Parts: sequence; structure tokens; C-alpha cells
Amino acid sequence: MQRNQAMPGKGRGQRAVLWLAGLTAAACLAIGAKAQPAAVPAVAPPSAADFFRMPLAARPVLSPSGRYLAYALTQEKARTVLAVLDLGQPGPPKAIGGFRDNDVNQIWWVNDERLVFDAVDRQPRRDGPTGPGLWAVNRDGSDFRQLIQPDYEELKRTGSRVQGKDRVLDWDWRLYKVLADGSSDVVVSNFITNGVREVTAITLSRLDTRTALRTSLTDGAPPNITDWTLDTQGKPIAATSDKDGRYTMYRRKPDGDGWVVWKEGDSVRDSAPEVLAVGANKETYVVQATAKGTNALFRIEPGADQSGTTPVLSLEGYDFRGEVVVDRESKRVLGVHYETDASGTAWFDAGMKEVQRLVDAQLPNTVNRIECLRCESSSRLLIVAESDQRPVEYYVYLRDSKKVMGLFPSMPWLRGKPMGQRDMQRFAARDGLPIPTLVTWPIGKPRGPQPAVVLVHGGPWVRGTHWAWEPQAQFLASRGYVVIEPEFRGSTGYGHPHFRAGWKQWGLAMQDDVADAVDWAVKQGWVDPKRVCIAGASYGGYAALMGLVRHPERYQCAVNWVGVTDIELKYAIHWSDTGDQWKQYGLPALVGDRVKDAVQIKETSPITQAAKIRRPLLMAYGLEDWRVPIKHGTDFKDAVAKTNPDVEWVAYADEGHGWLMHETHIDFWTRVENFLGKHIGAKAAVK
Repeated sequence: MQRNQAMPGKGRGQRAVLWLAGLTAAACLAIGAKAQPAAVPAVAPPSAADFFRMPLAARPVLSPSGRYLAYALTQEKARTVLAVLDLGQPGPPKAIGGFRDNDVNQIWWVNDERLVFDAVDRQPRRDGPTGPGLWAVNRDGSDFRQLIQPDYEELKRTGSRVQGKDRVLDWDWRLYKVLADGSSDVVVSNFITNGVREVTAITLSRLDTRTALRTSLTDGAPPNITDWTLDTQGKPIAATSDKDGRYTMYRRKPDGDGWVVWKEGDSVRDSAPEVLAVGANKETYVVQATAKGTNALFRIEPGADQSGTTPVLSLEGYDFRGEVVVDRESKRVLGVHYETDASGTAWFDAGMKEVQRLVDAQLPNTVNRIECLRCESSSRLLIVAESDQRPVEYYVYLRDSKKVMGLFPSMPWLRGKPMGQRDMQRFAARDGLPIPTLVTWPIGKPRGPQPAVVLVHGGPWVRGTHWAWEPQAQFLASRGYVVIEPEFRGSTGYGHPHFRAGWKQWGLAMQDDVADAVDWAVKQGWVDPKRVCIAGASYGGYAALMGLVRHPERYQCAVNWVGVTDIELKYAIHWSDTGDQWKQYGLPALVGDRVKDAVQIKETSPITQAAKIRRPLLMAYGLEDWRVPIKHGTDFKDAVAKTNPDVEWVAYADEGHGWLMHETHIDFWTRVENFLGKHIGAKAAVK
């Protein structure tokens, strides 16, 4: 299936849709406001502050009936609150939940009257164990109740409107799933951890959001379960344990009395199946490997032990990653959301397929994801519209009139601002392995070689790029740089062979893929080979440093934030969130055996190669980072300073593995802009 990609140069602000709710000057939504005309492109691009601001409106969810919309509303110079909009009666939204010292984050409808939500602090203090908490509230703001203790004591003491503090669960509980049985109950999970924050087991309970009374769902289950799948009645039907480097999948017996082993394997080396959903007829949808090495979606009929040989959905060159759409009322499986180069939806239901056609016809320049709870009966459906050149916008589809109406853009201050075009490409690495690569062009896609930034994703065992508006790449493109984001070997989402090709290749073939991406872009005529900088966070920060070690001729400079500098330290350090199981089974397989591969680990650690780095370098770390502790940064800073006088350094208090605070984003990306301008910008004296 092809994405409905926006066409360059087309008037994106002019659409045959009506804005249902416009943004007022008071940062409030009100029905009836007209769409604003596209802004005339300014000479100067938007500021770093505008690129990295919190969305004004985010994560909207329609109630089961489709009448009410809940979303996270960021108030000007204030916290993010929970707001509810009645789509059946014109008027402003109502803020029904929020805190003085925390931000509302994820939101779920329990039923048409009651909601639950969690929170995150974007001005962190790090004075307690981590956890998002959970609160429940009626849509009119009544019956507000805390269900799970949040992550630090100050919120409990001052910021939350806690009522009925009895039976509040500890911080190591989370919302697991919202039930759809007409009750006010949800399913919550308890994370059982060891002394280094490593999850060893997860248990489930049913929780009444009005009384906070809890009933266990997993008594008598096998030990060490870390993943559960629930049936349409909210009862566990499949479970997976992970211990000592092995996974074991279990299925509940047909009579419901006990469990049987279904599948087993190596939790690191094997491509383990994943149970996604159960339908109305007790059919099970499972993600598992195909003969081509990519994961696809299969259907297992009731009573069968294995799926059929033909997948329900297989995506050429991509693993299936997404979610099964199950109607909350009928429990029927209607389709699946997935991602290839861009996100998409495959509808099995003819009615929803027709709705998608009508929506796409009215919103032709975006990828349009339909979200709903009672998809078959709801009078309204939520549309999440995204593209490469515009932050996400939200619409509603009116079933009676078959019309799309606008709700709000997530970042109205960027609406109408020109952005760079993003395209997914593939090239062959030096050994022939196809490397998917996302390229973001400067505004207007200028012809001829341009300065470039190779942006290396973290993980590294993740999919790092997505065809959507992305602030880091767009910020760099707005400053005139071609942004190259290679999905080097070891990245996931492109089949098990692509992932496996990166094992034990830190600083080696993984690094070569990044260098090959530069050479490929130069051959296309897009990039000036004398004006390239390499940048990244976490593993990407490691790769930025190793780029200057292995391929200094390709890069004029590097930016490393929160990057690994000492691989040995990943094994040796005890005050991090790298657990003992991962050190014993994961790191030896994917990075290298601490004993057998000691020479390779030493030679591919930037800390031991610091003297080779002579190019300009910008480094930034968080003092509260538990993933890559600050010692990685300070030790390397001291080592590289002995031979390289051109090193810029900044450490941010109260920040961890990445930036949460807006002030940090502004400071860091302003530093990046100045650093790049100095070394590869139009006026830079490139050697």
C-alpha cells in the first residue's frame, strides 16, 4: 500500500474541510473558529524554541460514543492539563485534571463518562523512584481519584488533588489495559524488579477506578512472566517469560484451568513471536517470522496450535509493527495499523475501508490514521493526519454527513511555515546489504551539493527513522543542511537478517554503513563531501565519536550527546539501568563477550581512541543519566582534551538520557546551530 504523500510545492493549507475548533489567543479550543490562512514564508526560519516546544494540543482520544474529545492541553508558560471538549455542544473545552508540578501525559477513556490518565514531569527533580502514576476522573471533573502513586514525593505532598488516599498503589504499578465491558474497571500491572531496575516479572490485577478495589488476574500463572495478552473479556490468554536468556511462551488451556508451553527459544538470538490481539471468535493474531526473515501478522484459529502458512499481512522489506484494531463493542477485528516507509492501515472491514477512502479524498496531502473505540457505531471518528513537512494535525470524520472537519493543529505556531521534504531511500553498503536511509532536504530542495549532517539514531537495536515531521531533522534542514539518517545494520524493523548483521559490529560494519551513506549521498550529487558533520545521541553519540576515529576524512566535525564512550564500562558499572540479565546474555551476543572479545571492545571504544580525534567536537550530557552515566562523558572529555583543543562541553543538571526541559532543548540546539555554522556552514573555512 502506498502512502498518500504530500506533493512538493502544493498549497497544503488550502483544503476542502472546515475547522471545527480553532486555537484562540488564550490557548483554548472553541468550536466554530475558521481556518487560518497559510502564513507567508518568513526570511528567517523558526527558532529553536518553536521547533522544540511542547505541542499545544496532543494525544487526543474520542470517547466510545464519539461525542467527547479528551486531550492534553499545554497552557502558556504552564503545565499540561487534561481537557475535555463536548463535540455535540459548541463551546470551549473544560480542564478537568492537572497539577502545579507535573504534566498530564497519556489519556484513556474507561467509558463515556470516566477517564484515566498518567503524568510526567518535564521539569524533573529526580528525588524518588520513577513511575508515571495514574488518576481517574469523570469527564465533568468530578470523582477525581488517585490510583497509583507517581514518581516523586513532592507531587504527592503538594501538586495532586488526591481524594480517597486509601488503597493507592505504589509507584511500580502501571496501567496495562482499559477494559471494554461497560464497567469502570481497568487492568493494572505490577513491575517486580531487582536492585538494578531490571524487570523480572509482571503481574496483573483488575482495578475499580471508583473504589480502587483490586482483584488479581494472574494467580497460579507460570513464573517470571514479563508479557501478557488478554482476551476480549480481559482475562489472560497468553503469556511470555524471559529468564536466563531464554523465553517461554504459554497458552491458557481451553478449559481455562492452567497453562501449557507453546513456544521456546533464545530471547536474544531468536525472533520470538508476539501475541497482539484476540478477536470476537477467539481467533488470535500473532506476529512471527516468515521464510524471508521479516515478521508478518498471522491468524491462529481457536483450538489450533500454529498459524496458517499465509500471513494476514506481510510487508515487503519491513517487519510488521503495529496494532490490531478491535471494535470495543462488537469485539470484531476490523483491520490493522502498520508502518512501512510511512504509517498505513489495512482495513479488513468493508465499511471502514470505505471510510478511509472518503477521508483520504478530503485530506489528500497527509497520511490519515483513523482512531476509534466503537468504530462501527460511533457517530464520529478521530483522524490523525501526518506528513513529512507539517506537525501532526487532528480532524474528526462525521459519519452522518461523511465530511471531515478540522479539530486543531498540534503546533499552530508552525502551521504554514515551510519545511524540508523527507524521503526514504535505500542504497547498497560495501558488502551489498541494503541500507534504508531517510533523507531530509533543506527547504526548497536546493540543487547541487549542500552541507550535510549525518544523524545517527540511538538504540541501536531499534527502528530509528519514521516518515513524519520530526523536530531534530527539520531544525537542521531549516538551517540549510541535508540530513542523512541511515538505518545501519543492527537496526530493527527491516527483518531479522538486517538486525543480525549488526551483532558484534559496534565501530566496525555498523560504522562502515554510516560512512557508506555519506559516500552514496555524495555520488547522488546532494552533498558537499567537504562539509559533512556526524551527530547523534546515545549509540548515535558513540557512532559520532567513532566516525572521527575511523573515517576522519569524511567528517569535518561531530556532535555527541549522551553517547557511550567506554564499552567496557557498560559491563562494569553498577549504578546504571543496564540489568544483570542484559549484561550476561544481551551485551555478549550483540556487542561482544567481555573476555573473548576484550581486544575488539578496547579497539572500538572511543575512550581508548581519543588521541585520534582531532576534528572539532561538541559534547553534551545529563547529570542524572542512568542509561549512559555522566562518567562516560567526563572521562572522555578529559582524555580527548589532551590532544584536541577544539572541544565544546556542556552538562545539564536534572536531565537524564535525553532532554525533557524546554530550556535545555533551546540551549542545546542553539549550541548545535552555532557549532555547525562555524565548521560546515556557508561561511565556514573548511579544510
